[in-house]
Amino acid sequence: MDNLTPAQLDASELPEGFTAAGGPGGGGGAIDEKTLREEAILEQVLTGEALDRVKRIKLVKPDKARRVQTSIVNSAMQGKLMAGGRMTEGKLIEFIERMDRMDASASSTSTSGIQIQRKKISMDSDSESDNDDDLL
Repeated sequence: MDNLTPAQLDASELPEGFTAAGGPGGGGGAIDEKTLREEAILEQVLTGEALDRVKRIKLVKPDKARRVQTSIVNSAMQGKLMAGGRMTEGKLIEFIERMDRMDASASSTSTSGIQIQRKKISMDSDSESDNDDDLL
């Protein structure tokens, strides 16, 4: 039963009360197949340490882990990852830092710095020669 996907499992092999993910009562088949495919790609592309790092990120920041996983899978599918070997934990960290920098630069271009708007009070005037401070 080692390294079997849920689709390869026989229902009789599952413990009592468990069902296969794609089977009856197991949820949507297409989403599960896509997830299984992505996980298989990640296992091929990442070393054990790198895969463990992604799993730890998933515990703390599931959205970020999902973006990282999707980005790695897309890069692997397009042939943009290292040709000869698997991505180590160090390379994964660099990959994530690069993603974070791109996200930060994208968000900083949408907001061009801090803008301060001062509310005018009734005693303010536009004239610089007025000395409104004496009235307070």
